[in-house]
Amino acid sequence: MRAALTLLLAPVAAYGVLCAWVFFTQRGQIYFPTPVSATPGAQSLWLESQGERIKAWVVARPGPRALLYFGGNAEDVAGNVEAFAQAFPDRSLYLVNYRGFGGSSGRPSEAGLVADALAVFDHVQREHPAVAVMGRSLGSGVAVQLASARPVERLVLVTAYDSLVNVARGYFRWLPVGLLMRDRYESARRAPQVSAPVLVVIAGADEIIPRERSDALAAAFAPGQTRVVVVPGVGHNTLDLSPQYLEAVRQFLAATVADS
Repeated sequence: MRAALTLLLAPVAAYGVLCAWVFFTQRGQIYFPTPVSATPGAQSLWLESQGERIKAWVVARPGPRALLYFGGNAEDVAGNVEAFAQAFPDRSLYLVNYRGFGGSSGRPSEAGLVADALAVFDHVQREHPAVAVMGRSLGSGVAVQLASARPVERLVLVTAYDSLVNVARGYFRWLPVGLLMRDRYESARRAPQVSAPVLVVIAGADEIIPRERSDALAAAFAPGQTRVVVVPGVGHNTLDLSPQYLEAVRQFLAATVADS
């Protein structure tokens, strides 16, 4: 009897240990901080946020328009400077290194990244009254929360998802991820609070974010608010290889409110 009970309890105990391991290590599986890098085409800007020093790459240009960019969970945003400078010549560019990334201090978390995004936006808006916000992959969750709390001019979401919890459920169907996840990035729930025009760019062969997760996010915004562009034949990390990607963003950012 005791042996049978042990056989029954052993898998339950192992499952509990696995859940505990996932809970306590989850941020190490979400965030992959990048080292300090350099880019000759931009200057560094340092801002304070909740006691942390946040570094952003800046390409300064005259005029009221700016673009604020939040990258993926392992992305060195400096790698976008040259392409963005060519694609968006009428905007100042601010590419944010998350806390713990690219020289910024601290450790990444959803609450921390969103607080930093709000601080950077408030700084940028003092100099540029028209601030568009762009988020890619993980950064789309940061961008949506920012746009739900601040008057952004336009919102661009690239390889985006409705909820990081829903994405995780697809990978870990046998785990109660809804109970375990601390950094949830519930973008679809925030979408109704966003008033700006929205562009959703989907990689046609995205192997990381399932298409239904991007479609669910697009559907969460008000009718007529969102434009969806699917770039065929590219994956989650190869979207940059298609000129259609930045051209779609360029056209969207260049449009007036009346064109939306």
